[in-house]
Amino acid sequence: MRNKEHTIHNTLLSFLLMLSFGAVAQGQNPTMQQNDMLYITSRDNANYDSLLNNYYWRKYSHAVNRHYSRSASEYYAAFDQIPDSVLEKRLRQLPTVIPMTYNQDVRAYIRTYIRIMERRCDVMLTLSEYYFPLFEEVLDRYKVPQELKYLSIVESALNPQATSRAGAAGLWQFMYRTGKNYDLDVNSLVDDRRDPYASTVAAARYLRDLNNIYHDWTLAIAAYNCGPGNINKAIARSGGKRNFWEIYQYLPRETRGYIPAFIGACYAMNYYHEHGIRPQHINVPIHSDTVHLDHDAFYCYISQYIDIEVEELRTLNPQYRADIVPASNGHKVLYLPVGKIPTFIKMEDSIYKATNDSVTKKPVVTEPELERIVHIVKRGETLTKVANRYGVSTANIKRWSHKRSNSVKVGERLIIYRKNPRYTPPQNDNKEVTDSLQNNTAPRETETSKPSQVQQPKPATPAHTTVKHTVRKGDTLSSIARKYGTTIDKIKRLNNLHSDKIRIGQVLIIKK
Repeated sequence: MRNKEHTIHNTLLSFLLMLSFGAVAQGQNPTMQQNDMLYITSRDNANYDSLLNNYYWRKYSHAVNRHYSRSASEYYAAFDQIPDSVLEKRLRQLPTVIPMTYNQDVRAYIRTYIRIMERRCDVMLTLSEYYFPLFEEVLDRYKVPQELKYLSIVESALNPQATSRAGAAGLWQFMYRTGKNYDLDVNSLVDDRRDPYASTVAAARYLRDLNNIYHDWTLAIAAYNCGPGNINKAIARSGGKRNFWEIYQYLPRETRGYIPAFIGACYAMNYYHEHGIRPQHINVPIHSDTVHLDHDAFYCYISQYIDIEVEELRTLNPQYRADIVPASNGHKVLYLPVGKIPTFIKMEDSIYKATNDSVTKKPVVTEPELERIVHIVKRGETLTKVANRYGVSTANIKRWSHKRSNSVKVGERLIIYRKNPRYTPPQNDNKEVTDSLQNNTAPRETETSKPSQVQQPKPATPAHTTVKHTVRKGDTLSSIARKYGTTIDKIKRLNNLHSDKIRIGQVLIIKK
């Protein structure tokens, strides 16, 4: 059904783009090529599709799609009857210091965003309620226009996990070097480009600096997309002109559509209701606050002591790459649902102690059972091909490499653990290695061969007692594991389960 919907959507979009560009060609302004718009919209599609894998949207997605009441053909027919003068007047009425230029390029983007907003307004508008107050506070502090918050719509579709093909990351799509220049920490454990607050501060500073260079917010926005070097070259090739529309034809392909996309996003986020869009907001518990940590804290212990799912911690804290808040080298911030903060403060010392004990008490092994391999992805390789090459599962590679998707790119580093052919285990001691490879768990860390990233420990459990649990309504493997102080993997292994699905009345064997 989803593939069919995408096919219909893409066919309709192509048809409408042809109509749009036919109208544009008759205008006076420099016009985009059709692939200029498709580049922006395809990136937005990818960011939005990725966003639907977000913990909250998967858990509360029952409210999505309720508000669709009109067919696409009726919708577009109504839009095409709106005179240019009406759209132009609405843009002029927006309280903004950035010129909201109207032309046929902008109209084409308004049409595209209104189409996107019809299908996605639940997600986009709910997230804007979460992120925009933060954006507005930071933008105001750095004395930059509030309307720049809509750049995040164009850049990432408000998806903090968005990553471009060029390697830009986060809500504001910072490249590695630019992020470093604006004090964003990027290493094996932390990527501040994905931190909503830190990346917004960096974006405000960067945009302010660009405006100080060009003294024109439209050129500053364009430079944010393609870099000052490309803007300077376009100015030189135009004979020194310093107006976006006058240097338009000399700009990179993506940047030609960037300003119209920004203006289209401003329009859509302010006037969606004028086009019959009536979103029913998804009621998700994303209201959060921060706590400052002075010591390292593993997600597994935070989850255990304050009763929060690890996946929810990952969603609220996308900047931490390895399920650990590495606060030992300085203050780090942890975002939590507001209702969990009192419990965290109460259990904070226990979380720190459990984390510290798990790191300092490592078993000593004279010869490593597993060998660690860093595989560099080559052209034509997929995650499945790499897994088959080393005789491991794709799930394990994703876990070891801290990946959340099956896609890989050329040059990406994948962490692999496999049986060490040089190791001869004592009799009956090989079971732990086999279990480690078969059950999606990280290998046991040794003093002679330590993984480069901190591996997730499992909370200590008392001596095993076997019990039987009958699955009730609302039970999940995660809630059952927490109840008995065990892990999902152990429950699945004891009961020969091949997925996380369980049914009411099913009897599970538990060792606690």
